[in-house]
Amino acid sequence: MPLERFATSDSLTMGVELELQLVSLSDFDLVAASPDMLELLGRAPFPGNVTPEITESMIEINSSVHTGHADLLAQLREIRDRLLAAGDRLNVGVCGGGTHPFQQWSQRKIFSKPRFRQVSALYGYLAKQFTVFGQHVHIGCSSGDEALFLLHSLNRYIPHFIALSASSPFLQGYDTLFNSARLNSVFAFPLSGRAPFLLRWEDFERDYFARMESTGIVKSMKDFYWDLRPKPEYGTIELRVCDTPLTVERAAALACYLQALCRHLLERREPAPREDDYLVYNYNRFQACRFGLDGTIVHPQTHEQMSLREDILTTLRHLEPHAQALGSEAALDHIYHEAHAGSDAYFLRDAFAQAGSAEGIVDAALRRFRGEGEA
Repeated sequence: MPLERFATSDSLTMGVELELQLVSLSDFDLVAASPDMLELLGRAPFPGNVTPEITESMIEINSSVHTGHADLLAQLREIRDRLLAAGDRLNVGVCGGGTHPFQQWSQRKIFSKPRFRQVSALYGYLAKQFTVFGQHVHIGCSSGDEALFLLHSLNRYIPHFIALSASSPFLQGYDTLFNSARLNSVFAFPLSGRAPFLLRWEDFERDYFARMESTGIVKSMKDFYWDLRPKPEYGTIELRVCDTPLTVERAAALACYLQALCRHLLERREPAPREDDYLVYNYNRFQACRFGLDGTIVHPQTHEQMSLREDILTTLRHLEPHAQALGSEAALDHIYHEAHAGSDAYFLRDAFAQAGSAEGIVDAALRRFRGEGEA
């Protein structure tokens, strides 16, 4: 079927999706509790939206559309509190984190939904290994052309969001030495990576999507697992590289960092995006996944090597007027503090060092999501 018309959306509006872990409080392993959670949460109005994910040990929440940090954070906190109350009734823990530190993928159960069954039939064991947890951020765009401009202009900033959200250092019981091991699971899918370099929506629709559809490989934009993808039915671009943070405060701050960055890019004072920018894309992406804030990236146009942490701090200074205009100073202050103190991956490794067990990591993540200790 033809690609959806790019919906009219207010520029720079934002929405957040969070994939969350459902954990047994007896052994801290993942538990197939999403059917019970969804049934319980469906008995009363829910702020935003809550839906199943591909396996029954996951749940996804979606915020409403927001323009500012304060309202977004208030709703995410209300959603968190509703989830925690439901989990307490079911004796199920809820937490963030890009991966569960010791769950075994073979024990996961695919949620009974036609699309999930189709994905499982197509991708085999990769579907169960996709029990990883990400934050997606939508930014409203006034047109398809604006969406593609932002999508490609953001290519050099993708490592920022990987490093700042990194919360998946442990997998299958081991420290992977990556700060974000989750993205390695995503990269296994054939339609992952980055979008083709097209800057006009008409060209994207006619010269790329229509031709891909004619091959029978794809039917909709849902079939693409790109790091950034347009969502024409919403009139947005969707950032998909972030691990789910351990707190809703960090999730809100990341969304507002992206919003302010898009406002900056729309001033078009930076050099226009080019196809050659992607020569260093996979290298920079790897540096952010492997080393997090301590990574070294290459500027796509000057080829200068730079510290990822310092690049984030420099970008934050450039975004100060945009944060003031958007009312997101507190969000960018959160990002500034994290750039110095370390991401959630640092917190999880410290939790392991203190507890001496993988179960202790999960316990620390559960308490963090509840708001115990520093946000």
